[in-house]
Amino acid sequence: MLTSDEIRKRFLDYFEKRAHKVVSSMSLIPQDPTLLFTSAGMVQFKNMFQGKSKLAFRRAASSQICFRTTDIEKVGSTARHLTFFEMLGNFSFGDYFKKEAIEWAWDFLIKEMGLPQEKLYASVYTEDEEAYELWKRYLPEKRVVKLGKEDNFWEMGPTGPCGPCSEVLMDMGEEVGCGKPDCAPGCDCDRWLEVWNLVFTQFDKDEQGNLNPLPQKNIDTGMGLERLAEVVNGKNNCFDIDLLRPIIDHTCELTGLEYGNDEKIDVSLRIIADHVRAITFLISEGVLPSNEGRGYVLRRILRRMVRQERLLGVKQSLLYKLTGKVVEIMGDTYPNLRSRREHIATVTKMEEEKFQETLDAGMRILDGLIKDLTSRGKKRVIPGEEVFRLYDTYGFPLDLTKEIAQERDFSL
Repeated sequence: MLTSDEIRKRFLDYFEKRAHKVVSSMSLIPQDPTLLFTSAGMVQFKNMFQGKSKLAFRRAASSQICFRTTDIEKVGSTARHLTFFEMLGNFSFGDYFKKEAIEWAWDFLIKEMGLPQEKLYASVYTEDEEAYELWKRYLPEKRVVKLGKEDNFWEMGPTGPCGPCSEVLMDMGEEVGCGKPDCAPGCDCDRWLEVWNLVFTQFDKDEQGNLNPLPQKNIDTGMGLERLAEVVNGKNNCFDIDLLRPIIDHTCELTGLEYGNDEKIDVSLRIIADHVRAITFLISEGVLPSNEGRGYVLRRILRRMVRQERLLGVKQSLLYKLTGKVVEIMGDTYPNLRSRREHIATVTKMEEEKFQETLDAGMRILDGLIKDLTSRGKKRVIPGEEVFRLYDTYGFPLDLTKEIAQERDFSL
């Protein structure tokens, strides 16, 4: 068994021995005006990839805190999705390329982490013959899979560095899969876990969508620490690792609930565990709840958590207590959390209590509306004027109305 701290250290040490400069995690609030949050390890190196800044080093490695809301609706329901996570990455700025990236990825996973070779697969972009041939040095041809642009061409956003990529996948077993006859690498179920993504950054996408060759070929890799800790320790769910399970257990201690007996309860507990990590870090970096920009995203995350509280039957304020657990778990690695512990708890409690009344009032109205529409056999669509009334009169957020409606098989 390896702790997440030990895994993080082994990764950074491994690449430091291979002449990589170990770089500290940057803030979740990037200097790049095109990004709301730091969503990948390469964000702090963007100008180096584009050749716009002087290279102080040509190889780097980092463990970067990241925040994404792309798959927020999947968090808690799957074994692998998170909004907040740490991304382990090694980077090359015009130095090494595909050969070394693939060789070191395989070496680290097998020799340093001890992953079972027979369960590993690699996917490559359908047009990337070079990566395909390189992977065949380590894996049988049948476990090197060619996939299309959607799966194996990486883009940071609408513009910026991009290129073909190669993913290292682990077969988590048929029992956690979707059961479909055509289930294979590339399927979106929990069976084929993406462990590491190796991006061969060769292009810079402009605002017209043109792929312009970068001044230098680069390597940008990203591997979720939480997923790696999961597979290294033989778990089938990233919420069972040492960075997340203690939060779930603490929530159970505070509420008297049990984890592992009821899937609906488990989903809510997992959502809270993920989201409380996100809000703890966001508030520690100066983000405050508001109705626009980063503040709105923070508010949305907090309100989703309050709703999960209600689904669990919890009436008292709980979330601010859980932020302290996050600080306890991660404060040694990220000392800024300890110095802002009280501030994080205070902001969380104020927003939590403020929204509890709004949620209770809005839910009574929304529940009544859905019940009435159902009993009258009406089309399963909530009228726009009712959605607006919920927001305008009661302050009930549109995104939450939409989310609840979808859960009840309604649309707006």
